[in-house]
Amino acid sequence: MALIVKKFGGSSVATPDKMRAIVQRVLKGKQPGDKVVVVVSAMGDTTDDLVSLAKQITSKTYGREMDMLLSTGEQVSIALMAMAFQEAGQAAISFTGAQAGITTSDAFNKGRILELQPDRIMKALDDDNVVIVAGFQGITGRGDITTLGRGGSDTTAVAIAGAIQADVCEIYTDVDGVYTSDPRVVPNAQKMKEITYGEMLEMAKLGAGVMQPRAVEMGSRFNVPIHVRSTFSEAEGTVIQEVCSMKIKQYLIRGVAQDKNVAKITVLGIPNKPGYAYKVFSELAKKHVDVDMIVQSVRIAKEGVTDITFTIDRAELPAAREVLEHIRTEMPVEDILVDDTMAKVSIVGAGMAGHPGIAAGMFGVLGDNGINIEIISTSEISITCLIGEENVDVAVKAIHAHFFDEH
Repeated sequence: MALIVKKFGGSSVATPDKMRAIVQRVLKGKQPGDKVVVVVSAMGDTTDDLVSLAKQITSKTYGREMDMLLSTGEQVSIALMAMAFQEAGQAAISFTGAQAGITTSDAFNKGRILELQPDRIMKALDDDNVVIVAGFQGITGRGDITTLGRGGSDTTAVAIAGAIQADVCEIYTDVDGVYTSDPRVVPNAQKMKEITYGEMLEMAKLGAGVMQPRAVEMGSRFNVPIHVRSTFSEAEGTVIQEVCSMKIKQYLIRGVAQDKNVAKITVLGIPNKPGYAYKVFSELAKKHVDVDMIVQSVRIAKEGVTDITFTIDRAELPAAREVLEHIRTEMPVEDILVDDTMAKVSIVGAGMAGHPGIAAGMFGVLGDNGINIEIISTSEISITCLIGEENVDVAVKAIHAHFFDEH
């Protein structure tokens, strides 16, 4: 007897036939006494199609109404999936995010789950239903629908698993696990059998699109094992959990990540006085713009001013430009430079701490390939370099070869 949450992405539920296949797979693996929650995304390219529809109406961003629109995609999926289970003879019931008890922040298009009251889910499970929940959405305390951002269905699934104390959360997708790098760029990338929450969180934050970072955070917080596996294969995938085997821990580097959706912004000539950096980043935070790498440099030639460079996701550029133009009128600033042709390449591994030479190895590979490093950022388990977007594939292949193929 087990309590299991299974999440299926958009490609997995793209057609009624694929939905029926999921029903058969779930029922085949369901043991007597098992309780199953199925979290689903919108069918296929539905979300992209809805975004396209909105763009035909307006070029502006209407956060609340966009979330009202996008949330309908998952509502279609859950209703059809519940019908498919019922047609197969299995009692099932569908819930929207709000009906499932998911309360979020009021940041439209990027809501955060604040609370999850699973009473209705648990009652439906006790009544022998397979419970189908809409991923990617929740509701604010004021009753407004919000969406959770790209990959938000992962977060929904892990949050539910934590709230109901599930034995495991299985994330079914169109890949069969987590790899040491993107197999589309590095054909000989290796599938990992297991990875720690910390390492997976770094990989996700730094561009590995297989999991949303907030979903990994939820898994770590509630200590829910996350099994990433393929919808279209019975093969074991990758388990994300706190404790990994000694054999796994022997690897210094666990993966090479990349992110091509990066913009670099430089604010030139800010007064080098207390409070000015706060003004810049607090204004960005009010617009929910996530800032990543930050470098502040003091000019020797011109005392009293400083330059601040930081990176953001390219999708955040319109909001960031609005903030920065406002800042330009509020404080003395020489200029604001934007470069939206940047990318990040990163190495991740808990084993790198206390091992000199890892950073030198990465920088040496980039140098040997004639790739200039714009910014370097480090954590205890990762090193990230900002480089030109045109160089990222070469960089990823070369770094992966250095740390995996040659050792």
